[in-house]
Amino acid sequence: MAKQFYSCIWISDVHLGYKDCKADFLLDFLTNTECDVLYLVGDIIDLWSMKRQFYWLPSHYQVLECIRNKANSGTRVIYIPGNHDETFRAYVGEAFMNVEVHKSFIHTAKTGKRFLLVHGDDFDSATRYSKLISIIGDNAYDFLLFLNRWHNRVRRLFGSHYWSLASWIKNRIHKARQAIAAFENAAVHEAKKQGVDGIICGHIHQPDIKKIDGILYCNDGDWIENCTVLVEDEAGRIELLHWSDIQTSLKVVDLSHQQQGKAA
Repeated sequence: MAKQFYSCIWISDVHLGYKDCKADFLLDFLTNTECDVLYLVGDIIDLWSMKRQFYWLPSHYQVLECIRNKANSGTRVIYIPGNHDETFRAYVGEAFMNVEVHKSFIHTAKTGKRFLLVHGDDFDSATRYSKLISIIGDNAYDFLLFLNRWHNRVRRLFGSHYWSLASWIKNRIHKARQAIAAFENAAVHEAKKQGVDGIICGHIHQPDIKKIDGILYCNDGDWIENCTVLVEDEAGRIELLHWSDIQTSLKVVDLSHQQQGKAA
């Protein structure tokens, strides 16, 4: 089976080392795709979680090995550490195993549009997102993921595909939606300040592509709840994909026409 080729791929919030990481789905995506540039937009390894409890499956190692193989085979791999893997920020400006480490990055799309790439945790202090933890709470969020885990085990017994119960519940908490909107606005403000056409980030586990006040806001989501990834094809289209036991195009934007909409 031929691999799908993309000009660029953006993934973040994988949280390798955390029990709810969907490493198998990500490994399947990485194995079946190729790209010129692979952007790792933070929280690839969850050092916070591993300090509390060591949890590392073979699939977690295989994800890292797959990324390393891509870097050694000619794919440019750019890593922007997040807050859960902030230890690697000490290596900004360096490269190890052919992986470049940057604090942030400017990506120029095929159409010439420029995007600021950041993880997104820098926006916590300027938004209400930091209150999202106090709204949901660490224990409550763990319980939410526990429900998500068992909900999908039951779904598999009945032959149903993966579906994020955690994301569905979170998006129905009014204050959580407010916090997410504040984060998005802070990201757009930073993009305007830096004079770019758009911003690509992660951090809040809320995948989306939308135009906000003239700026294209793109969030690649996560591999805890949503199993989503951003890709750019050779024509310059940016697409948000869901990749679990089924693969679905969620949103797509054609930068040459600046038209956005749900994929058919």
